[in-house]
Amino acid sequence: MRFIIIPLTILLIASACKSKATSEQWIPLFNGKNLDGWIIKIKGHPLGENYKNTFRVEDGILKVSYDDYEKFDTSYGHIFYKTPFSSYKMRIEYRFTGEQCPEGPSWAFRNNGIMFHCQSPETMMIDQDFPVSIEAQLLGGDGISERPTMNVCTPGTHIVINDTLITMHCTNSTSKTYHGDVWVTAELVVYGDSIIHHIVNGDTVLTYSKPQVGGSNKPADYPVPDGTLISEGYIALQAESHPTEFRKVELLDLSNYKREK
Repeated sequence: MRFIIIPLTILLIASACKSKATSEQWIPLFNGKNLDGWIIKIKGHPLGENYKNTFRVEDGILKVSYDDYEKFDTSYGHIFYKTPFSSYKMRIEYRFTGEQCPEGPSWAFRNNGIMFHCQSPETMMIDQDFPVSIEAQLLGGDGISERPTMNVCTPGTHIVINDTLITMHCTNSTSKTYHGDVWVTAELVVYGDSIIHHIVNGDTVLTYSKPQVGGSNKPADYPVPDGTLISEGYIALQAESHPTEFRKVELLDLSNYKREK
């Protein structure tokens, strides 16, 4: 009888991989059934009012919809998960569909975003456009031009790239352009107020650090001084005038893991 000897190192690697896979406890922030656990804030409307049914769940998909709108009228919306987080991995699957809402701004064509390290929804003013936060900007292609996704934008904040404070509002990633109504997997790896990575379909497309309060693009009476590092906050998905679908929104809490520097 011939015996096959498997090296001990291979067994150990396989065991470690299996252990890691089984120990990762991903939290489904979106349950595929309803908006339980989420808080809606739409500009010009009180907290909790889902104006014109902008955010809805249909066929297991969380949708940003403008079916009931005649025009956009600067009704910028955000749907916040109920719990703040600090260090985590977040994974979503998204796509853009249909036509932009009438009178939506040109820059918001196939534009959405994951807002994170947000101020709480309860502290937003009724006519506030965007929460003070860091935005992982989601963009879809127009069928012609290059338009990377998972860029970073900074409403009321700044970031650091290669030891340089970045004060311009948006910085592009190195991702490819995704034209059409295709599903895209976007991930964030967030280590509190240190390193942040943006990942698209498995490729790291942007890295920066030291998210902090800064700039004029925030409420005039915002109580946190410029330069204050932001180590945690709420997560929100946007509604900026273009229909968007999310079929997966999940999170792996890294608070018990060693923070990357």
